[in-house]
This record gives sequence, C-alpha cells and structure tokens, in this order.
Amino acid sequence: MARILVIDDEKLVRASIDAVLSAKGHVVTLAVNGREGLDQIKKGDFDLIITDLIMPEMEGIETILAIRKQSTTLRILAISGGGRRQIGDFLESAAKLGADFVLKKPFSNDDLIDAVNRATA
Repeated sequence: MARILVIDDEKLVRASIDAVLSAKGHVVTLAVNGREGLDQIKKGDFDLIITDLIMPEMEGIETILAIRKQSTTLRILAISGGGRRQIGDFLESAAKLGADFVLKKPFSNDDLIDAVNRATA
C-alpha cells in the first residue's frame, strides 16, 4: 500500500481521510498546513501528497509549487471546497501548477479511494 501525506487545516477532514485510507492499508501521515507538510516531506518518503488548497500560513498552491521545486515525480492530489471563489478556479489552478489530480470537497469515501488508487497506480 501507499505512503500518503495529508495536508489539511481542518481537523475533521484530516481525521476522516486518515480513517478511510488507513482502513485500506495505506500508511498516512498528517500535517495541518503547507509548512508542516513540507517539513514532513523532508523527513519521509511518500508516494502521494493530498493537500487542501485553502489553508492558513501556507496555501495549497504555494505548497504544490514548493513540492514541484523538489520533485517533478511525486504525485499530488489537490482537494478544495472553494472558499470565497468558485471551487473550479482553485482546482483548475492547482492542476495547471502541478497537481496530478483534483477532487472537489465534499467528496465521498469511494471518490477519495478511487482518486488515491488512480494516483498511486
């Protein structure tokens, strides 16, 4: 199974993603923002990064750009509920700037598992 880093500022979202993916046998590491996520990437070897786009301290787009400076092959799944702008704007930007996959919040457990399976295939 895959080693997955989940970066999201919402505790319930992190916990939910962790529970779903851990139940499928994935090894999940959690981070509360982009800065913490980048620190985790330096410490660990991940197959997939799942990052929210709207977060305090370091937005998801900034996080994606920083990851892409370090690695062009590390798989990234961007997730977002949109915030004040249209959600498609954020997800489209994330895809253009380096995310391999995007997923709109709220998403079902099946949608999450499907996206992770595609990203780690």
